[in-house]
Amino acid sequence: MDPVSLRTERLVLSIPTEADIDAITAACQDPEVPRWTTVPSPYTRQHAADFVELVAGWWADGVETVWAIRKDDALAGMIGLHRITAHPHGGEAEIGFWGVAEFRGQGLMGEAARAVIDYGFDQLGLARIAWRAVAGNVASARTARSLGFHYEGLLRQGLTSPRGRDDGWVAGLLASDDRTPVVWPVL
Repeated sequence: MDPVSLRTERLVLSIPTEADIDAITAACQDPEVPRWTTVPSPYTRQHAADFVELVAGWWADGVETVWAIRKDDALAGMIGLHRITAHPHGGEAEIGFWGVAEFRGQGLMGEAARAVIDYGFDQLGLARIAWRAVAGNVASARTARSLGFHYEGLLRQGLTSPRGRDDGWVAGLLASDDRTPVVWPVL
């Protein structure tokens, strides 16, 4: 599939390119990024270059859609639909995201995620989008709750990363859900 750009009131979401390599490298020096994601640490410029190349291949294969989140032409984070699978009754994918430190707390991730969710349901015909996060990642959970994701449980040692295995929270959003903020029984 060809890469698609998405626009919101404040953001442009587009495929990361070679021009983003230095900004991605700088953003991934923040210890909060590898703490909660599968980003390697230490993170090198070569990691960013390899990532940009991988993203182009994922789009071409239709297995993942990853966007650089840009605010006023500055990299504000990354967001994507991962492990996209088709099904006659609607496919599914998992949303994942991380934000650049200076842009956190401004509601940008929720804004970007709404555009990605709309794309997944409306353009890809998904029936379900999953969200997973390392247990303890309260900022990510706040974003998921604000988007209407319903908490589904704890995956004991269910997430893997370069650090090893972590407990993970999981939540889901269905195409038929109303997408209003949800109160979760935990966190």
